[in-house]
Amino acid sequence: MSRTAPRSTLFHPAPVAGRAPQALIAARTRSALRATQRVRQASIALLLGATALLASPWARAWEPAKPVEFVVPAGTGGGADQMARFIQGVVAKNNLMKQPIVVVNRSGGAGAEGFLDVKGDKGNPHKIIITLSNLFTTPLATGVPFNWRDMTPVSMLALDQFVLWVNEESPHKTAKQFFDALKAGPDRGLKMGGTGSKQEDQIITVLLEKAAGKKITYIPFKGGGDVAVQLVGKHIDATVNNPIEAESHWRAGKLRPLCVFDKVKMPYPAKLTATQGWGDIPPCATAGIPAEYVMLRGIFMPPGVTPDQQKFYVDLMAKVRALPEWKEFMNKGAFNQTALSGQAYFDWLGKNEQMHRELMREAGFLAR
Repeated sequence: MSRTAPRSTLFHPAPVAGRAPQALIAARTRSALRATQRVRQASIALLLGATALLASPWARAWEPAKPVEFVVPAGTGGGADQMARFIQGVVAKNNLMKQPIVVVNRSGGAGAEGFLDVKGDKGNPHKIIITLSNLFTTPLATGVPFNWRDMTPVSMLALDQFVLWVNEESPHKTAKQFFDALKAGPDRGLKMGGTGSKQEDQIITVLLEKAAGKKITYIPFKGGGDVAVQLVGKHIDATVNNPIEAESHWRAGKLRPLCVFDKVKMPYPAKLTATQGWGDIPPCATAGIPAEYVMLRGIFMPPGVTPDQQKFYVDLMAKVRALPEWKEFMNKGAFNQTALSGQAYFDWLGKNEQMHRELMREAGFLAR
């Protein structure tokens, strides 16, 4: 028997009971359209799901694609330089970012070189800068076309103290003895070393002059490290260096701290020498010296960066501050461990800019 079907069966499908051929075709067309619509809806849902995933916290955030330049607007060996190099080291040691950090000192013009470099590198997320009080004092004193608002604030890492230091062989054993000698001595009889001209060290020196009623010979150097070395060598009589800039010389028995320019003692009881620690240094006010001053250690980026790029460095610095090495560094340098970011940091900067404007106006340091 032949296995070949009749021609009518091969080419003319039998009609379904109750439906004309045209109705059957229309039904099949509607079914195909519904299937196509379901596929399209499923594709749209898949696309929306992928978009939501990309926007979720688990999506890959921005991170540096090349080495990050870390600008220090001061000389080597000073407090800002030491902190920048410490951050450079712990970020690499703890693998906190894939790209390396490269520290570059740009101290020219009391830090103006560094600030103008960052200001002019608009939109570059591979550059950050550590700041000190020359963030305020340099533009106020020189008229250089720069303001902290020309950069992108990232975070305040800490506040740095100032200590009145003398050589260990100085006859002044206490802040009161030093201040009494200053008041009783001749004008310009005391040589005070400091970092830069019309900067924070000289502002504090002016506060001392006003309190004592005597002029002091102020000698500027490029960085706090140089200042400490000059005092060890007895080329100057005193300094108002940051703790970390003179700590090693204090441990070595070369320098002596007399008082701290803050309203309270530093909260660090551990002994750094056989008899003293940071917490044993009295506030200068207890010796009749009416001068208080703390300095910013903060991070900025160039203008024009994106919020994601800014957030990367905010998070990076938060990770650094969470390290045990950071705690040791803070203890060593006797820092005030205030940390800020976001609007609180922005507001603090505005208030301290105004404070410096008033201090410098009083000292006669404002640019004409």
